Amino acid sequence: MTKVDIISGFLGAGKTTFIKRLVTDVFQGEKIVLIENEFGEIGIDGGFLKDAGIEITEMNSGCICCTLVGDFSEALKKVVDQYHPDRIIIEPSGVGKLSDVAGAVRNVEEHCGIELNSCITVADGKKVKIYLKNFGEFYSNQIEHAATIVLSRTQSMTDSKLKEAVALIREENPDAAIITTPWDQLDGEVIRNAVEQTSMPTDLLNEACLHHDHDGCCHHDHEDCGCHEHHHHDHEGHHHADDVFTSWGTETVEKYDRSEIEQFLDSLADEETYGTILRAKGIVEGTDGSWMEFDYVPGEYEIRDTKADYTGKICVIGTDIHTDNIQQTLHV
Repeated sequence: MTKVDIISGFLGAGKTTFIKRLVTDVFQGEKIVLIENEFGEIGIDGGFLKDAGIEITEMNSGCICCTLVGDFSEALKKVVDQYHPDRIIIEPSGVGKLSDVAGAVRNVEEHCGIELNSCITVADGKKVKIYLKNFGEFYSNQIEHAATIVLSRTQSMTDSKLKEAVALIREENPDAAIITTPWDQLDGEVIRNAVEQTSMPTDLLNEACLHHDHDGCCHHDHEDCGCHEHHHHDHEGHHHADDVFTSWGTETVEKYDRSEIEQFLDSLADEETYGTILRAKGIVEGTDGSWMEFDYVPGEYEIRDTKADYTGKICVIGTDIHTDNIQQTLHV
């Protein structure tokens, strides 16, 4: 029986890095297939994980609900039949609902020869309070329906801020195992015990299925798959990411000086100019011939050297994005 682990995480939480740690250390020696669902037109994180030798199926549809209840059952079965993996890791979109994904997987367990092993959420410890306040429905869902919650960036938090973050999480989910120790201080066995000590509570799974009518949740023309504007959701009181968040992405041959990227990322806090930007990421060529990879979340960003990709890629996710201004700034 193939195990399925769902690893969610709100935008920029570090779930891709955590997945790589799981694959290279915790689940070392197992045959793993990773299934990604990127919210946005441009997939960027996949190359990072391919370096770890993982077979990747990447779906660039922002509507994970439609993907899961439509062709995802057959896609899962095909993955199992073709690769015979020991484990499938599903990485939903950063704005996907964990309850939707877990319920859909549970519905097709018998058909696909799989079993839901764990539901994990990676959460940026420094942003728990602000994300609960600003994106309650989507963020709370990922916290509430996780059996294990992995806090990232705890090494740069004070004890009081860490305690505050844990207390807020406990209000949403009193039962989950919460990893608060920085990952680099933990060996693989400790992480495995935290991840697998419990599966998703049955009552939460049942609730997810009850509130997610998979036979009729989406009226979706699959010939239009991948185009966000064609997704219509009739959940009463149930918002989908496509209704709240927008994304812009492009491939580009434009070359940038490092200072240009720094200025762009610094300026993303200007909501009047760019809208509310929650995440920006990209891989671009520098004017000196080197390549840079960047990640942005509100209040902080990172630019690091990386190897060349087949072309430059940039993706921005947020609400009320002013794409014209972004394109003008980036010369694309």
